[in-house]
Amino acid sequence: MGRLDGRRALVTGASRGIGAAVAERLAAEGADVVVTARTREQHDHLPGSLLETQERLTRYGTTVGMVVADLTDPDARARIVPEAVRLLGGPVEILVNNAAAAVYQPLVDFPLRRRHVIFEANVHAPFDLAQAVAPAMVAAGEGWIVNLSSGSTRPDEGPPFARGARYAAMAVYGASKAALDRLTNGLAAELYGSGVRVNTVQPRAAVLSEGAAELVGATLRSDQVESMEEMVEGVVALCDCPADVTGRVTVSLDLIAEWGLEVHGLDGAPRS
Repeated sequence: MGRLDGRRALVTGASRGIGAAVAERLAAEGADVVVTARTREQHDHLPGSLLETQERLTRYGTTVGMVVADLTDPDARARIVPEAVRLLGGPVEILVNNAAAAVYQPLVDFPLRRRHVIFEANVHAPFDLAQAVAPAMVAAGEGWIVNLSSGSTRPDEGPPFARGARYAAMAVYGASKAALDRLTNGLAAELYGSGVRVNTVQPRAAVLSEGAAELVGATLRSDQVESMEEMVEGVVALCDCPADVTGRVTVSLDLIAEWGLEVHGLDGAPRS
């Protein structure tokens, strides 16, 4: 029996990377899962698609559905939760907001259009989805909302600024994730006592998903990378945490150490 048998979950950005990995682990733990992203069949240049994720999840024998939607489009994301509820046969009990837009470039000429896309994907979309699932969670007396954040929320110390121009170029992305952290904490405080847990988790080191590998993979040392399984372990721990674990901004590897967690494979089996 899986620890999440019969739970209903929605995972965003699940065509590849961390989202696809989290969705697989949730299914392996017995959850019924709806995955959502823009890419149904094939991305222009990155591997992975919702169809591939769905096919991988079906081997666990749970209900698997998908909703194709662009999270930067308010009208498109407004239909995600209702469609997920229909596919799952009941309200969403676990929401994992993984989808994100990342553009790194100098700030003095950072285009407004790109700033809008980043904040739509990284702030407004997860907050809209949280608002959409929260009433049913409150009515049920429990629910888990997990938002994926980033270490880029932390400002560089200086002057001089040790991390340099490359870290400065992450500032818009980092600012969007800092906003998500603050909204997470605020929503958790507002819902405290209802049984709804709202938390964020970020990697301590880079997780080389397909997108991250393309953006920064070539610049990283091995000690600057953590495994996909470690990141997923941190996420799943917050999909099954007690009611008093809420409003936290956590780090995957720190959470694993704090709670003495064993890291499992995406199929739920302990890693050798």
